[in-house]
Amino acid sequence: MHAIIEFGKKKYAVNLHQPLDISIPMHSGAHNPNAFGIQPPSFEPFRAGGFIGSVAMGGSVNCENLLINAHGNGTHTECVGHISKEHITINQSLKTFFALAQLISIQPQVAEGGNVVKLEEVKKVYVAGYDALVIRTLPNDETKLTRHYSGNNPTFLEPALCAWLADNDIKHLLIDLPSVDPEEDGGALSAHHAFWKYPEQPRMDATITEMVFVPSTIKDGTYIINMQIASLETDASPSKPVLYAVITL
Repeated sequence: MHAIIEFGKKKYAVNLHQPLDISIPMHSGAHNPNAFGIQPPSFEPFRAGGFIGSVAMGGSVNCENLLINAHGNGTHTECVGHISKEHITINQSLKTFFALAQLISIQPQVAEGGNVVKLEEVKKVYVAGYDALVIRTLPNDETKLTRHYSGNNPTFLEPALCAWLADNDIKHLLIDLPSVDPEEDGGALSAHHAFWKYPEQPRMDATITEMVFVPSTIKDGTYIINMQIASLETDASPSKPVLYAVITL
């Protein structure tokens, strides 16, 4: 299935039968990425009286209870409700699901507090005119699919970078890290605040997606991105961002 998509004054051809899924599959148990000391996901059969929701255990159907914390268990998309006093949900915030995205690969820099993705490095490869930015950090390998970040001071983004992206009207920021902010920052969350311009001028339709994985076989460049979430009335949802390679017409 092919489609012609128009963004601004440009048209792009995409093959919708060639999706590039950059989400991390979620499993029950420890075989997932993990951050902030949050418990791993747990998928357990529902039980009621003599009923058990597992065919393997003698039930008529599979019916599982899912215990998930979006922020620590894998790929998730969050809205300004993550840091706001007001009850703002991802289902209220994300209303359009396709955007024009630039994928870039960045080598974090050693700085005070740990490894940081810096504004000056992003500026070297950034191109104006996109709605979304996907940042792949280097080195890039499949350990990101199951890496346990808790207590290891993972790479984070410079707050000045997030402020600059907001000023350049990037609506959707996607990273392969557990957070745009340091694991321990005393609750400041400076990069989150800068990207959402909260509380001064909250960007209600802007999202941050964390813990994606972009295989090295996917080249830097221009893509159509499809942002997929569950319709949850909370600040974040497990998500499935999907890229589509484009041909500019």
